[in-house]
Amino acid sequence: MILHTSLTHLTSAADLREMITNHEHVMVCCGRMGPMCIPVYQAMTELRSSYPLVQFCDMSFDLQDAYVIRNLPECNGFMGLPFTVYYRKGTVVKATSGIQNKQQVMQILDEFFT
Repeated sequence: MILHTSLTHLTSAADLREMITNHEHVMVCCGRMGPMCIPVYQAMTELRSSYPLVQFCDMSFDLQDAYVIRNLPECNGFMGLPFTVYYRKGTVVKATSGIQNKQQVMQILDEFFT
C-alpha cells in the first residue's frame, strides 16, 4: 500500500536500508492516511524546501516490511500513529509517536540535522 502523499514512498525494508545508507539525513513517517498522521505528512511536505539536505519519506504502517520501523528499540512502547523516525548517517537519532505540528518537526530537524 502506498500512502497518498507527495513524499518519497518507502515500500520495503530494502528501500529503507538504501535510503539511510545513501543519505545522511532521513526522516521517515510510518503511518496511515488518518487524522493523526496527515498533519505530520503535511508538515514534512511544507518543510522540504527549507531542509534540502533531508530526505522526507513515508512508509505505510500496514506494509509487512514496516516491521523495520515498528520493531526499532526507539519505538518500543509507542501506542499512537504515526511512528516518525529521524536517521543521521544510518543511525536513529530521534523517534516520536503521534501527531506533530510543523514547529515540533522543525525543532527536531534543527536539533539533529543542522
